[in-house]
Amino acid sequence: MKILALDIGDQWTGVAISDALGMLARPYTSVETEKLPAFLGPLCTQEKIQTVVLGYPITMRGTVSEQTKKVELYKEKLETEFPHLTFVFQDERLSSKQATGLKKAFTKKEKLGTHARAAAFILTCYLERSRK
Repeated sequence: MKILALDIGDQWTGVAISDALGMLARPYTSVETEKLPAFLGPLCTQEKIQTVVLGYPITMRGTVSEQTKKVELYKEKLETEFPHLTFVFQDERLSSKQATGLKKAFTKKEKLGTHARAAAFILTCYLERSRK
């Protein structure tokens, strides 16, 4: 089964997807956060997704921030809307920095790609943790 990862932001959410064996993660796209539920339904059906990994934005000290609380509330919303899916958190510290470091973004399209790359880093960490 493929696994989906989301890097949820205030305006944009990066989306990444694994291969069927759960070995590799690849950036998929970026979606406006307010349109995410409408996007997820068809994608999860088409790709046979059962697990969705959400980047968990805790601080470098391991404490909760305002963004952490927003993501926790968004997870609750998604769980209500998609009760057949399993939603799990994955520490996302430094994922955006890693994604930005791969390629400098100059255009809006390139900046949106950064969100999807960050989701791929989150998914890679989750997949590695799951294999252990």
